[in-house]
Parts: sequence; C-alpha cells; structure tokens
Amino acid sequence: MAVSPLAPASFHVLPVIDGVRFAAIAAGVRYKNRTDVMLAELAAGSTVAGVFTTSATRSAAVLDCQAKNGGAKGGKAAFLVNSGNSNAFTGKGGAASVAAIADAVAATMGNDASRVFTSSTGVIGEPMPHERITAKLGELKDALRADAIDAAAKAIMTTDTFPKGAAAEVRVGGKTVKIAGIAKGSGMIAPDMATMLVYIFTDAVIGHAALQELLGEITDRTFNCITVDNDTSTSDTLLMAATGASGVDVTGDAAFAAGLEKVMLDLALQVVRDGEGATKFVEVQVSGAADNKDARKVGLAIANSPLVKTAIAGQDANWGRIVMAVGKSGARADRDLLSIRFGDITVARDGFRAPEYSEEETSAYMKQQELVIGVDLGIGPGFATVWTCDLTHGYIDINADYRS
Repeated sequence: MAVSPLAPASFHVLPVIDGVRFAAIAAGVRYKNRTDVMLAELAAGSTVAGVFTTSATRSAAVLDCQAKNGGAKGGKAAFLVNSGNSNAFTGKGGAASVAAIADAVAATMGNDASRVFTSSTGVIGEPMPHERITAKLGELKDALRADAIDAAAKAIMTTDTFPKGAAAEVRVGGKTVKIAGIAKGSGMIAPDMATMLVYIFTDAVIGHAALQELLGEITDRTFNCITVDNDTSTSDTLLMAATGASGVDVTGDAAFAAGLEKVMLDLALQVVRDGEGATKFVEVQVSGAADNKDARKVGLAIANSPLVKTAIAGQDANWGRIVMAVGKSGARADRDLLSIRFGDITVARDGFRAPEYSEEETSAYMKQQELVIGVDLGIGPGFATVWTCDLTHGYIDINADYRS
C-alpha cells in the first residue's frame, strides 16, 4: 500500500523511557509473515490510566481494560496488543480469549493478570485465535528492549500506511521528564473517548487519579476533535503508563500537561494525515459560537459531511456546503451573522457571498494539500478546532476490499 501523501517525512525519533521495554513479533493472527503483536513491559509500581470508546458494541479487550483501570497497583504491568483481529462481537469466546492472553502474559512475565492490559484491532466478528499469540510470548519476552518502540508502532498497524510516533521532553523542577507515544488509526475514525489505539509512556511520577483526569481533559481537545469518516471504532483505546523512573513528581505541573498535550495532538493529527485514501489535510476553525460545545458541533458537522469532504477532494470551493453543514449541526446559528473563509480568503459574510469574493483565487487555494476552513457564527465566545481529511475513491477501494 502506498504511503499517504500527507505522511510526515520520517518516523519521529522517540526517546528511551526508563522502566519500559518493547518487543514485536509475527504471530500470524490474520496474515502470515506480518509483524502483528507487540508487548510493552512496565516496571513495578508503574501507574496505568486510560480512556476508551463509548461504543455499545465495544470489544472484549476494551471491556477488560475498563474493568482493570484504576485497580491493582504495585507490581509490574504489561500492554499486549495485536492487529488483524479486533476480538469484537465475539461473545463469551472473546472474553475467554482476553483472559487466556492476560493469564499467559502474567505467567510469562511474572506479574499479576490484573496488571495486564490487552488491545486488539482488525476485523470485527471473527473468533480470536489467541493461541497464536500465547505461543509467541516466550519469544516476545526474550526480544524485549528499551529501544524497540518503533517496532511496536509498526506491529499495531492495520490499514495504516505509516507508523505513528511522537515525543516530548519537559523540564520540571530543574530535571528532565520524557514522554513518548505511538498510535494506529486510518479508518473507522470518529473518536468518542480517545482514538483507535494509542499508547503513551513517561518516566514521570504521577498517581492514577491525577493521570486519569489529565488524560480525559487533553483527550477532549485532541483525539475527540479528529474525524476521518464519522465512524467510531469498537476498539478505541488510549493507555498511558508512568513508570516513575525519573523520580520527578509532575502532579499538577503545567509544563508536563503541555508536553503531554503536544504528544497527544501530534499523534491525533498523524491519524488524520493517514486517513484512508486521504489527499488533503483540513483544519476547521470555528469561532463566535454560543459556547465551546456548540462550536465543536459545527466543526464536526463540517468535518463529517460527505458533501464537504468530496468537494475538498475535487478541489471545489463549494462554500455553500459549509453553510449547509452549519445549519444542520444543531448549534445556534444566524444566517445574517455568519462568515466563512477558506484560509485567509473571506468567501461569505452577513448572510451573503462576500463582495470581494474571487472564484479564481479561492479555486487556486483549494489545490493546496493543507487547507483551513474558518467559520465565525458571530453569536458568542465559543470556539473549537477540528481536524479531518477529504473523502476520495481511495477510501472506497480500501474498505470494499478490507476482508478480501
């Protein structure tokens, strides 16, 4: 599969996070000779927190992680992630597979199963061949390395065209704290929690309650503000581990929060840049709404509209479709107060097409690979930014053949 034209020039160089080791292997979960399982071993005492899909048909792995989140503390922990099979809509057998994997990881790694967090991504509704994963745990353990996070990023890919990673280093109390994260996601992207599969690691010291609250707040401004196709996955999971190896307590620290938000936003935007079949990266800026909630309604209505997204794919400056999306959003709006711009070009204001509007100038702007759509509702202080991509025939090709 060709790499997305919107992909970063290269995979980010991610720092080693003390207290974490990674391994990846080909287990043949769905495809032969394809790296499809990753293991992350977390030092004893690591704090683990997470946010998860609110889908009513979420997978067995998500349900298990939710049950364990905020539970047992103290001993070593582990993340075990597979691609190729989502273990969703698999009934009691799916739950049994999760338990079998967690028990086997615990036995292999010498920790408690309550500290093993699993994730699965791939085809929905097919039984999980968990024995293919458990058979490889010895090899995974032997392959663990502190500098193998890039291999882990590749192992969790499905229709992704490039691995996704981001990092930050933050100074807290005169000492350096490191943050590194990886993610997968390309289609079935309209998060209502975190997104797809995301794993973030830091050597900071922070308790579960504080980390959980911070993750929720930042998720709302990052992963919950992206969309590729308006479909929320059954498997969306974001897990974060703080090993405490640096000895630096970051509870309530603004610099750490800013560094974490930088990493999470970077990963979220990489997911959009890898949207299935995408050729355009689009930022939707909404201001002047009654409140921030209304602003996000408008932003997502625009970003999720197939009419808007196909116009962008066709490089068509059809701003009437933006008007349509604002009107259908459910947010408070007034035609005669509304203004719309593409980049710095005002195309409509005060209920009319802008007098200075130039079809030629706007059409030229639409040929760019990265676009900004701005909407001001002229009503109040609410604002939001949402990110999306265009909708092309490539999206149809990928999803029509997904199980083939």
